[in-house]
Amino acid sequence: MTQTSSPTAAQTAETARLREISFLNLAHGLDHFVLLIYPTVVIGLELIYNRPYSELIALSSTAFIAFGVFALPAGWLADRWSRRNMMAAFYFGCGASLIAISLAPNLLMLSIAMFMLGVFAAIYHPVGMAMLIEASGAKGRTLAFNGVCGNLGVSLAAGISGALAYWIDWRAAFYVPALVLLASGAVYVWMTPDDRHRTNKRVSKPAVPLTPKVMAMLFTLFLFIALTSGLVFNVLTIALPKMVDEGMTRDYSLVMIGSIATAVLICGALAQLAVGRVVEKVSAANLFVAVTAFGFIGNLWATYATGIPQMVALAIAVAAIYGQVTVNDIILARYTADAWRGRVYAVRYFTLFISAGIAIAMISLLHKTGGFGLVLGANAIVALCMFLATLGLVSLISGIETRHAAAQPAE
Repeated sequence: MTQTSSPTAAQTAETARLREISFLNLAHGLDHFVLLIYPTVVIGLELIYNRPYSELIALSSTAFIAFGVFALPAGWLADRWSRRNMMAAFYFGCGASLIAISLAPNLLMLSIAMFMLGVFAAIYHPVGMAMLIEASGAKGRTLAFNGVCGNLGVSLAAGISGALAYWIDWRAAFYVPALVLLASGAVYVWMTPDDRHRTNKRVSKPAVPLTPKVMAMLFTLFLFIALTSGLVFNVLTIALPKMVDEGMTRDYSLVMIGSIATAVLICGALAQLAVGRVVEKVSAANLFVAVTAFGFIGNLWATYATGIPQMVALAIAVAAIYGQVTVNDIILARYTADAWRGRVYAVRYFTLFISAGIAIAMISLLHKTGGFGLVLGANAIVALCMFLATLGLVSLISGIETRHAAAQPAE
């Protein structure tokens, strides 16, 4: 009789690592998807509730504010308790919140349910990114593909939500993804072992040691870039369906509007894949500068363009804001120890996503005052500030790496 060889410990560990990365990729896509259902569905709610877009879009601020604020406790709990269990809470919590939104009898209850969605959606980025960095070793292609999964969530949200709302009703746009999340959470808990025994065994020193002064300067620049990139990102993704609705010269159905928005956002996914490959061959810092420069150009062009040219300009802006995420994560991982990476990412994503509330207020106020020309003009100014901050960050990193190289013993 022939005996089948059992898998080695290394093969078992590799299988578990790849499975963990797969669940993290799925979670990233779902995380962005669920937060962008409402900005598409809201176009149809104008007729149902007889309220203007500027008033209805403001209701989503509860979800986006919670998305930023609750990143802080999520990262702290993950580092101190369990990253795996926090991800389970993400799946089940988001699923339950979407069901609550679909059953909401009025706008007040809908707003409260959206707040709860933001609370649970906040878990992914500080916790999931810390897990991904640990599992992948901060490999550019792995981080880029994870980013693409997030981009696909953003990209597909407009098209799928618009189709569900059009073919069934607006509530279906929420309860159908809820079922996907609950089923995914059950499989995740079944297939992923508890990790609480590893909490106190993680590395507590970063790859490149920093003095307190340099650490403070570096972290301040990262926070400013997170704030400005968050504003640019949220203005583009939240307002894009309405930009398509107003920017095109013909009247389109909600399904067509969602499809055009999806096509624009897919450019971000393609750009992130390209950046993930390029960053393994060229300086991450220099690539960071190039990508943020394109972001400013795209936003500035979109301010003055209309119709198809505006969609092209928005595609460039979206590609840039997504492309910079992978480079940003790789640079930050190099200067952050694994033991407290969840908390560092929590602060970063708190700053990044709390800007969503500012972005919604910015869209509501500026659109009411001067339309999307004014909204995009303000976004271009923010993109310029981000580019200038990136130049400062690259200059600081260059000095850090030079001193680190000089301190290494000769071979």
